[in-house]
Amino acid sequence: MAQHQFQTEVSRLLHLIIHSLYSNREIFLRELVSNASDALDKLKYLTVADDAYKSISFDPRIDIAFHKDEKAGASTLTIADNGIGMNEADLADSLGTIARSGTRSFLDKLAADAKKDSNLIGQFGVGFYSAFMVADKIEVISRKAGEEAAWKWTSDGKDGYDIESAQRDTQGSTVILHLTEEGTEYANRWSIEDIIKRYSNHVAFPIFLTYDEKEYDDKGKEKGSKTKTDRINSGTAIWRRSKSELKDEDYNEFYKQLGHDTDEPLFYVHTKAEGTMEYSTLFYIPKKAPFDMYNADYKPGVKLYVKRVFITDDDKELMPTWLRFVRGVIDSEDLPLNVSREILQQNKVLLNIKNGSVKKLLGEFKTLSDNNKEKWETFIAQYNRPLKEGLYQDYANREAILELVRFKSTTTDGWISLADYVSRMKSDQKHIYYITGGDEKTLKASPLLEAYTANGIEVLIMDDEIDDIVIPSVGRYKRPGAAEGESQEFELKAVNRAGADEELGEKKDKTAEKESKPIIEKLKKALGERVKDVKLSRRLHDSPSCIVADENDPTMQMAQMLKAMGQAEMPEIKPILEVNGDHPIVAGLRDVEDDNRIADVAGVLLDQALLVEGIKIKDPADFVKRLNRLLVK
Repeated sequence: MAQHQFQTEVSRLLHLIIHSLYSNREIFLRELVSNASDALDKLKYLTVADDAYKSISFDPRIDIAFHKDEKAGASTLTIADNGIGMNEADLADSLGTIARSGTRSFLDKLAADAKKDSNLIGQFGVGFYSAFMVADKIEVISRKAGEEAAWKWTSDGKDGYDIESAQRDTQGSTVILHLTEEGTEYANRWSIEDIIKRYSNHVAFPIFLTYDEKEYDDKGKEKGSKTKTDRINSGTAIWRRSKSELKDEDYNEFYKQLGHDTDEPLFYVHTKAEGTMEYSTLFYIPKKAPFDMYNADYKPGVKLYVKRVFITDDDKELMPTWLRFVRGVIDSEDLPLNVSREILQQNKVLLNIKNGSVKKLLGEFKTLSDNNKEKWETFIAQYNRPLKEGLYQDYANREAILELVRFKSTTTDGWISLADYVSRMKSDQKHIYYITGGDEKTLKASPLLEAYTANGIEVLIMDDEIDDIVIPSVGRYKRPGAAEGESQEFELKAVNRAGADEELGEKKDKTAEKESKPIIEKLKKALGERVKDVKLSRRLHDSPSCIVADENDPTMQMAQMLKAMGQAEMPEIKPILEVNGDHPIVAGLRDVEDDNRIADVAGVLLDQALLVEGIKIKDPADFVKRLNRLLVK
C-alpha cells in the first residue's frame, strides 16, 4: 500500500467542503454521475476511433446502489461505471491534485463566501471532492481500459490518501461512499431517484438503481424483500429531440447537469440545421458569468459530439474567445469520428458550424435586447465586457456586436446603446464623444466634460479598462436604417485627446491666447520634462487645469494598464497639460516673477489634474509640500 499526501490546494478545498459547504449537499451525486458519464464518453469514442479498443466489449451504463445497516448505524452509497477507468498514476493525478492554475484565487473566492456558491466546485472541475460533504471515507476501485491491473484509492479527506492493488472484473470505476450521519439521507431510493431526475435525467447513458423492495402476503403482512434494478433516467440526447416535444423544465434540467449549476440558465438557444450540412446545437447563457471567465486557462463551456459520440470538451476553437461564457453542445453529422484537435482547428465543416452558431447567438442576443428588458439588463451586467472583446477580435461580426454593447452616459443613468446616443444627438453634432479612464464617478466629475456639458453634448462614459484599446479600433459607428438625408456614419472621438475640443463651437480667442502666452511659457519652463506640452484650454469652464493625451499617444490610464500587464519596457507617456486662462489661479501668475512660486503652482496644477482623472501621482509628498507652501501664501 502506497501512502500519499494531498496537494496543498486539495487540502484547503477539502477543509472548506467538509466544514462550510452545506447549503446544497446533494450536488455530490450530480458530480459523481457526471464524472461517470465523462468516463463512458471517452471509452465510447475510443471503441469507435481507435483500433486498439475496438475489441473491448462495451455496453455503457452507470449503476447506483446503497446499503443501510440499521444496527451498525453505517450506510454506503456506490456509483459504478464501465468507462475508461484509471490506473495507479491516473488515480494519483486525478484524485490527489488540482492541476489547473488559478486554483489559489478560486479557493480564496470560495472561502470568502463559501455558503453562497457551492456551484463553483463543479464549475472548477473538482466535483469529485464534493462527495466529502456527505462521506467521511471514500474508496475508488478502478481498472483502466486495455489493462489487467486494478487499483484502489482510499481517503478520509483529511491528510492524504492510500493506493493499493485491487480486483475488478471489467474496465471502469466504482466509487464507494461511507456516509456520515448527515449523509445517510441519501441511502434512500426516493432521494436518489429525485436527484437523478432533477440533475442527470438527460445523461446520454442509462443510469440504473439497485434497491431492495419489500414483499407482502395477501393479508398485507411483510414476508421478505426482493432485489430490483430500475432505470431511473431518460438517457436521451436532448439536443437531438424536436423543440416541440421539449419543455423549459427539460432544457433547464440538462443545463444543470451540463453546466454544473443549480440555477436555471438565463436563456437557451436550440438549433437543428439541415441541408448542405447537418448539425444540432444547444447553447445556454448562464445567469452569472463563469468563475474563470477572465482566467487565461478558462475551461471551455461547449462540448463537441459527432453523431452523438463525444469528441472533446476542452477545445477553445469551438467558440470564439469572446463567447467563452456560452455553455452547450455541438453535434455534427459531417465530421469524421477520429477527428483530431489539430484537424479541428483547420476543419471547414467545424468553421462553418462555428460561424453559423455565432450569428445565431448574435441574433438571439438582439431579440433579447429588443423584447425582454429585465433579462437583457442581467445579460449586459454579466457579459458587456466580453462583447467589447468581440468588437476587437471579431471584425466579421463587428457591426452586429456594436448594436449590442452598452455604455454609461453623462446625461442618463443605466446603460445606453450607440443607437440611443445617436437618436439624442444635436442636429449639428458630427461626432460621438466618449471619455475613458477610471471609475464612473471619477469620469463624470472630470474637468474635461465641462465644455461638453455647457454645450448640451452627451458624452459616453467608458470606465472599463479595455475601452482604451477596444473603442479606438472601432473608429466609426454606422447607424442602421438611417432615413434618406440623415447622416449614416459617426466618428467616435475621445474627449481626453488633444484635438477633441475643435468641434465644440468655441472659437479661439486670439486676444486671450496672446495675453496668456507668458503664463504658458512660465508653466512649460517650470514643468520641463514632466509634460509633453502646455496649452491654453477651450474645454475648461470652472476648473483650472486638465490633462489630455496627444493624438498619437496612448492615454495615461492605458499606459498604466499596459504596465500592469507586464509591458514594463514601453516608454513613459507624458501628458499635455491644458490650463484655463480665466481661472484666478492661472491668471494670477501673469505678474509673478518668483520662479519657486511658479514651480509650485505648475506642479499643483499638473498633479491635481492627474488626481481628478484617477491617475496615481509619482511623488505625493512633493505635491503636499507645494500645496502647503501655496496655502501659507
